[in-house]
Amino acid sequence: MTATAQYRTAPEPTTKIPGGIPYIIGNEAAERFSYYGMKGILIIFMLQYLRLMQGSRISDAMSNAEATFYVHLFASAVYFFPIFGALLSDILIGKYRTILTLSVVYCLGHAALAVMGYQGVPMYWMLAGLVLIAVGSGGIKPCVSAHVGDQFGKTNSHLLTKVFGWFYFSINMGAFISTLLTPWLLEWYGPHWAFGIPGVLMAIATVVFWMGRKVFIHVPPGGWRAFFGETFSREGISALGKLGIIYLFVAVFWALFDQMGSSWVLQAEDMDRRWLGITWLSSQIQAVNPILILVFIPLFQFIVYPAINKVFPLTPMRKISIGLFVMVGAFATVALAQELIDSGGRPSIGWQVGAYALLTAAEVMVSITCLEFSYTQAPRKMKSVIMALFLMSVSLGNLFTAAVNNYIIVPEGMAPATRLVQSAIQDKSVDAERLFQNAKQSGLSAKAHNEDNFIIELPNRQPTTDRAFIAAIIYRSNGELIEVRTPENSRLKAALEKIKEYWAEHSALPTDAAGGGLVGAARDQWGNSLHYDLKNNKRFLISSLGPDGALYTIDDIHLTVTRNIQTKEEEKIAESSGGDLLAALHPEEPWLERRRAEKGALDKQEGNQGTTEKAVVENFATGVSIGGGEKLSGAAYFWFFAKLMLVTACLFVIVAWLYKPREYLQQEATA
Repeated sequence: MTATAQYRTAPEPTTKIPGGIPYIIGNEAAERFSYYGMKGILIIFMLQYLRLMQGSRISDAMSNAEATFYVHLFASAVYFFPIFGALLSDILIGKYRTILTLSVVYCLGHAALAVMGYQGVPMYWMLAGLVLIAVGSGGIKPCVSAHVGDQFGKTNSHLLTKVFGWFYFSINMGAFISTLLTPWLLEWYGPHWAFGIPGVLMAIATVVFWMGRKVFIHVPPGGWRAFFGETFSREGISALGKLGIIYLFVAVFWALFDQMGSSWVLQAEDMDRRWLGITWLSSQIQAVNPILILVFIPLFQFIVYPAINKVFPLTPMRKISIGLFVMVGAFATVALAQELIDSGGRPSIGWQVGAYALLTAAEVMVSITCLEFSYTQAPRKMKSVIMALFLMSVSLGNLFTAAVNNYIIVPEGMAPATRLVQSAIQDKSVDAERLFQNAKQSGLSAKAHNEDNFIIELPNRQPTTDRAFIAAIIYRSNGELIEVRTPENSRLKAALEKIKEYWAEHSALPTDAAGGGLVGAARDQWGNSLHYDLKNNKRFLISSLGPDGALYTIDDIHLTVTRNIQTKEEEKIAESSGGDLLAALHPEEPWLERRRAEKGALDKQEGNQGTTEKAVVENFATGVSIGGGEKLSGAAYFWFFAKLMLVTACLFVIVAWLYKPREYLQQEATA
């Protein structure tokens, strides 16, 4: 007798909820806690925490666009692997065994993230953990949702909509709790706890699923012959083709939707996050989405959809179409908020809350509808494959967003020097002999600056003057950057004085137009006017366009300035700010501050005090860099995606009008 034969393989004719549903929903709540908790803090971890982990390298520091690229590449991988889980499930071992086996892989991925910094290079542990989570989480995705549908027959199929609503409810309840808790854990207790607790929840999810094995309907795998016979039959090819076209349009929806865990978090960093008497962490704002889902599911099911049905028949395709247009409004809202940030304002987080309301409404109409619609449109032995194809649309959308962010990254002109120093580090310090040898082979110039520091000179890539080198970069003996010296430093700092004068008079940073007028009269050695770019109300760039005369290229020389001095209004806001949700349960200082102090103490013990340590914080902190940045940023970034969504929504109206649906449900067991 096979393992499958020990279990029921077809649903009983009943009008009740199947007995396995509570186990599936309990499993999904815990699993979603683990996934969304980890993913919600990923971009902040990459930008602020990774480079401070024990064993991290100087090359591990990331820009906003780089971190966004990696976050969406990971999300794309998570939703790419479902196709392999579907094949494993539908052809070889069935849904139950696939879910159970890959859940163990999933747990190992969380474990790898939790131990980062204890041994080895944290970047390697992070990549290993993300790959394992992508395989585990991705592999079980099509099986779990299809496993829900397998529990139903024709007699109780009318309950599918309600149960899929509960299924989505459990996803978002887990996401809501974890999105509040894990950013708080990261802020106060650091990465080990923030990544470790989601791992514990994943282990619980695996146990809960195993406990339901005797009440599940275990639909046997169809085998290679049955799978390919049905998949490449006229019926199978028709289903794949029809749904595939829909999923291409839905992919654009996901390209925007999943940015609530990347670009929206970064935007929240520049907003006034006081709301409901609490000053929220930027990663916690994402919790608005799952809590609104809990409200919107019954609201749409019992009020919104019936009201629309009175006007015109509301088919699944029409729901999706409306949802795509609503998503345009969500991104237009954050684009308008970003325009305020770009002009030096600090808008209320209420802008994002409103955008989340629109985004969540779009999710209800697009995602939940697609989830149910995909199951009913899939031939009986292709349920998991069709679910995987639906999830592939999420992968494609995230891959598109990753590609956009990769494209807009401007290469760093200092990268050759950074790689050179990294290659010469042994036992936490630079091997001078190795550094000089590697520099000679790379066409760079490296020499000792003083007893503890090194200086690397970058050659002029487009020599239009008699200067052989465009910059000299000074590093500590442990590889940490101290200073970047270029011929433009004095001009850039002279221009900064004009901005400081404006601040002294207006208690505000100038807009792009006003700042450009202040610094534009000065010219760099190549005859280009200096450029001013206000990023938010505390940070701006003054730039030389370099020998190519073009903005945001590898040859630009930037003076990045961060305003640390506060206005009287900002001081009042800081004094009146609310606390976090669990203020009595955390240490006095956040983990980042404790880690910086610890790292500074270690550097001092090792003789790496450096020349840039300051006893007091400067009113305007500065740093010079070469190249780097993004070609598309600020409000223009969000408007790009909003316009893309609008075009997609308009084209989908035609597809929805032409689509002809056909339903497939599981056969019930005979009495």
